[in-house]
Amino acid sequence: MENEQRDGLARRRVLSLLTLTVPAVALSGAVAGDAEAAAARGGAVPFRKGKALLGSYLSLRGRTFTESLALRRRQLGREQRIVHRYYPWSGYAPLAEPEVPASAVLMVSWDGTTHKRITSGRSDKNIALMANRLAGMKRPIMLRWAWEMNGNWFAWDGAHNGKKPSGYIKSWRRIHRIFRDEGATNVAWVWAPNWNSGPDVSWNRFENYYPGDDYVDWVGVSGYNFSKESPRTLFSPIVSAYGKRKPIVVAETAAIGHGKGTKAPWIRKLSAYVKETPSVGAVVWFDTDRQKGTSRDFRPDSDAEALAAYRRMARSARFSG
Repeated sequence: MENEQRDGLARRRVLSLLTLTVPAVALSGAVAGDAEAAAARGGAVPFRKGKALLGSYLSLRGRTFTESLALRRRQLGREQRIVHRYYPWSGYAPLAEPEVPASAVLMVSWDGTTHKRITSGRSDKNIALMANRLAGMKRPIMLRWAWEMNGNWFAWDGAHNGKKPSGYIKSWRRIHRIFRDEGATNVAWVWAPNWNSGPDVSWNRFENYYPGDDYVDWVGVSGYNFSKESPRTLFSPIVSAYGKRKPIVVAETAAIGHGKGTKAPWIRKLSAYVKETPSVGAVVWFDTDRQKGTSRDFRPDSDAEALAAYRRMARSARFSG
């Protein structure tokens, strides 16, 4: 009952804001309901139809984070609208992110741990600390906790937790509850599987890890053109599964070159795909030349043609969120 009252109050607040922005027009029940639902999509980071946020994770060789931001600002003629940072599960819970522009949404990819460490309650203090620190930043934050859970490369994925996705769901809901109890209302929850599952077996399908609509504000996806996959191949399964009821954030993507002049065409395909996919509300580029143990260069400015394509995408109306 308490949760229902809280949700009802939040809906009434959204609706009251909508009526203030439409003077002298009485909203019918159906129209009011549609407007309320549209405004509520995305939680603390609202989804704006037709306006995608564009940002990046930035880590450029030979440059500080601030210098990297300045370089992209000069090249694109605009600020990053999302700045992506990675936080470890424990031992680091910052009070602020002063280098992140005030106009940008901070997206935090927060590591997980084994499901039992969370569901047992042993991690409650650590969770509450992060909730308090993020709430204290007093800025909109997209929280991507324990991403790519349908892979087999993280401590929190199903393959490392007895092949039981239910443990992930219980962990997510427990963390969500603690954040709510700690007042972290500035956090939008991003559930973000990998575009394909590893291993690709029935128990490990991404839908088996979904915590439920009440616990998710944005649905994310990671996908790169490592084997020349198109944006449609990478992202359409997630869009088809969740795009009608949740805004989509392409939370990790980038193009690597497959020969001379191959990166720019992929960027143009990405731009076209987002333009024709209205449920995509954000794209976050993995902008680095530092992937450990590989020679992969994810930077959009690795050649002049690629940078020109990326600049056109960044300056287009579709990416003006």
